[in-house]
Amino acid sequence: MLPNDFVRLVDERGPALLLYARQWCHAPEDVVQGAFLKLVALRSPPRDVVAWLYRVVRNGAIDAGKADLRRQRRETATARPTRWFIEPALDGLDAEAAVAALRRLPVEEREVIVARLWGGLSFEQIAEAAGCSASTAFRRYSAGIDALRKELGVPCPNPSPNA
Repeated sequence: MLPNDFVRLVDERGPALLLYARQWCHAPEDVVQGAFLKLVALRSPPRDVVAWLYRVVRNGAIDAGKADLRRQRRETATARPTRWFIEPALDGLDAEAAVAALRRLPVEEREVIVARLWGGLSFEQIAEAAGCSASTAFRRYSAGIDALRKELGVPCPNPSPNA
């Protein structure tokens, strides 16, 4: 195909191909451009260039529309907040209430509790991550656990003998 013929084809058929592709996808320009690039890459032009372009644009637009839907589903699933607890109830603990109570804790206490219980970090590791001493990390952990127990109505499993 000669360059002048190609330019004329793009000018004459491009707008209609865009409209045709738009019914299946949100980025018809990309699909039409891809079809013209495929046409240029062919060793010999198809018997009916216009019909070939419409077929390639149709297939490309349908594929692009499917890809858009898959991407939207992935983004929607990723945007959903993940639960901190997998089980809805664990040994009588209401996961929703526990998450809500954890969110109401001061950030410093919540950070230490999450790092200790779910991260498995030692108090020394937590201290390094939080920029405090290990004893401060332990105090924050203890205060946070006590606050959670009170809010959730869970008694301390090992009450101190002095209490």
